[in-house]
Amino acid sequence: MTRIARLVVLMLALSCANANAGPVVIGSKAFTESVILGELATQMLRNGGIEARHQRELGGTAVLWSSLRRGDLSCYAEYTGTLRAEIYAREAAGTDAQLAALLQRDAIWASPPIGFNDTYVLGMRKAAAQKLSVMRMSDLVSHPGLRLAFSNEFLDRADGWPGLRAAYGLPQADVRGMDHDLAYRALAAGSIDVTDLYSTDAEIAYYDLVTLQDDRHYFPAYDALFLCRADVAPDVRKVFEQLAGTIDAPTMARLNAQAKLDHVPEAKVAQAFIRDALGVESRIAKDSRSARLLRRTLEHLSMVGLSLLAAVPFAVALGVLAFRRPRLSRPIFAVADVLQTIPALALLVFLIPWLGIGYAPAVTALFVYSLLPILRNTHAGLADIPQDLRDSADALGLSSRARLRFIEMPLAARSILAGIKTAAVINVGTATLGALIGAGGYGQSILTGIRLDDHALILEGAVPAALLALAVQWAFGMLERRWVRVH
Repeated sequence: MTRIARLVVLMLALSCANANAGPVVIGSKAFTESVILGELATQMLRNGGIEARHQRELGGTAVLWSSLRRGDLSCYAEYTGTLRAEIYAREAAGTDAQLAALLQRDAIWASPPIGFNDTYVLGMRKAAAQKLSVMRMSDLVSHPGLRLAFSNEFLDRADGWPGLRAAYGLPQADVRGMDHDLAYRALAAGSIDVTDLYSTDAEIAYYDLVTLQDDRHYFPAYDALFLCRADVAPDVRKVFEQLAGTIDAPTMARLNAQAKLDHVPEAKVAQAFIRDALGVESRIAKDSRSARLLRRTLEHLSMVGLSLLAAVPFAVALGVLAFRRPRLSRPIFAVADVLQTIPALALLVFLIPWLGIGYAPAVTALFVYSLLPILRNTHAGLADIPQDLRDSADALGLSSRARLRFIEMPLAARSILAGIKTAAVINVGTATLGALIGAGGYGQSILTGIRLDDHALILEGAVPAALLALAVQWAFGMLERRWVRVH
């Protein structure tokens, strides 16, 4: 193993170790309410003298639950309906006692309910619902032509679309998956007719939507609470008990509106609630745009740089092996081709149980996507060397290793460099998905901007990512031109 590879392995190991040490880590899902609750928990713990850190917008339930059980997260806000119908769908969890026993088995405890029920509902534009006389979910049966689009998580959840369709006998078959926040805009624009909503969403009133009555009582209660690992400090439980029953559904909808519609940062929304409802003054760190941009740039460069440092020696070595051993080239390229076809988000989620959240799975995924372009260009560069040059090397009596080092690799270097450039540009774009698993980078600004419908935040992530890709292309172009001049 090369020194560079050893360095990469050491840094990944340290990142995994750091995830399990230090402060209480509060996680939140990638929607506004969860981020607000995560900020509430973090600030309350800090006010109680407990060091805490908020890991924001980590995707869906599967990501956070897996991270909690693995130890990358200490606590996060969840809902009783999700626990019963999704996490423990195949086990008896109908009563509070049964649910508590299952959580205890998994070394997890739940705080008292925070005070509101954020259940799933189906929503339509009020004008469309009145025109079609659709006021209940069962009324959808009479309108098979309605265009339905649900959040991607709702499409596959045990308490989501499959069960809802069976419970009501709904005839709609062509249902699309869509980001929850984008679905609101599509509904308001008339691009879709029905989508899933959370009952405390501020957008319901803002977009003049109507929620359909769950007349067959399909959805259970989704009482919000905090889940924590059994090994967190006992004082954490005492802090969360202070929040029991403090937020009802109208209050949560108001807090969501402040963040989502008025564009008040979630940290300030949480700070104001703690001050007004609990009489506690909390401090929040100020984050200027320049400081945030610098931090995101360093995070993004770390992911791209580490993945390339690991991939270049490995992929080049595979390319040389595939060239020198033609029988091995087919399986080597077959494996690389298959790895390249794995969707990035699926690969990131797949890696979480083994590597946790943060840099480790993000760097590993980028490493995988770097292999094919470098491998192919290495093989092509070596294969394109004229045979007469190889014959000259043999005539000089050069060993196989000397011929590779002094003749073949220098002649193939330009092609190899082009493969590295391609991998680097691909990684700059793909690294934006690292935000979904807590790796940060430019994707964090893009993800938050989409969630809050804040174009400035989206551009804050998208423009630097595009400029970085252009800078990478320019830098490698300079290296290629210098190589041509020298040789």
